[in-house]
Amino acid sequence: MQRRKFITSAAAAALALTTGRTFGGEAGGDSDSDTFSENEVTRSASDFFGITTEATAKAVQRVFRDLGEPNAYVKGEEGSAAIGIGLRYGSGWLIRKHTKPRKVYWKGPSVGFDVGGNASKCFTLAYNLKKDKNLFQRFPGVEGSYYFIAGIGVIYMRSGGVTLAPMRTGVGLRAGVNVQYQEYTESRDWFPL
Repeated sequence: MQRRKFITSAAAAALALTTGRTFGGEAGGDSDSDTFSENEVTRSASDFFGITTEATAKAVQRVFRDLGEPNAYVKGEEGSAAIGIGLRYGSGWLIRKHTKPRKVYWKGPSVGFDVGGNASKCFTLAYNLKKDKNLFQRFPGVEGSYYFIAGIGVIYMRSGGVTLAPMRTGVGLRAGVNVQYQEYTESRDWFPL
């Protein structure tokens, strides 16, 4: 009986090594899930922003409580400025499990009671992004509805069944409320509309 249990465990371990999956509660191997866990996102965002894990975890916990686990994220940098009418341009990388990172760009106008400029690092969680091409559309948002958690600004944007949660931190001064959209594209486009 002992010998048979050992052989079964050894076979499961060998299968886990070759497939990357675990069976019957065996430890080790990576999950086959296409979503990112809260710990994975916190660690990646903290490294990207260059701020403490504790500060990042507070913002990530809020988004996870509202939306759950994302199946992709975009990390990049952007600049924006406004005097009533504003513009935002950014570029970064779309990160998904089991695929190579993909370069993406975003831009968008804004209008409202808004003055100032800033340069930011942006870490955007993406939900229900079944295919990369579903990112390449316009996402409306109200910038004044965002909230700050530990120095990270967060808003939610939704279009075509896809929800984005951009988290931003950076330098500059921009104050006010505006209505805006962000359009994601595969190539750089300087035309703001």
